[in-house]
Amino acid sequence: MKFVYERQVFYYETDQMGIVHHSNYIRWFEEARTYLLEQIGIPYAEMEKEGILIPVLEVSSEYRHPVRFGDVFCVELFCSRFNGIRWTFEYNVYNKATGELCNTGNSSHCFLKRDMRPFNMKKAYPGMYEKLMKAMEG
Repeated sequence: MKFVYERQVFYYETDQMGIVHHSNYIRWFEEARTYLLEQIGIPYAEMEKEGILIPVLEVSSEYRHPVRFGDVFCVELFCSRFNGIRWTFEYNVYNKATGELCNTGNSSHCFLKRDMRPFNMKKAYPGMYEKLMKAMEG
């Protein structure tokens, strides 16, 4: 399933050239993932209360066209892999006004307990796992 997160670019996200600094795209990916969890009924805060951590294992970002202060952007994200232990996302960032593809990326994550050990979401949290599976299948 594809999810879409959107908002306006803030001034502090731009650099001296007047375009969004490259580091912000990675932050936007995180904002989009957090939004996805809220939309499927598992806010990240709830997962943290359960002692669940979802660290980034790998992230990449390819810049295609600049985004500027005041632009509204959309991050389309979809899950390309989910097995209850690892989770991988693909991202497309568009300028909402022009429809121009500005950035593509991906990130991989795993599920850890506070002791930093991986666990299987399906076995440990079957209710959350079912919500995640349903959302990932679309």
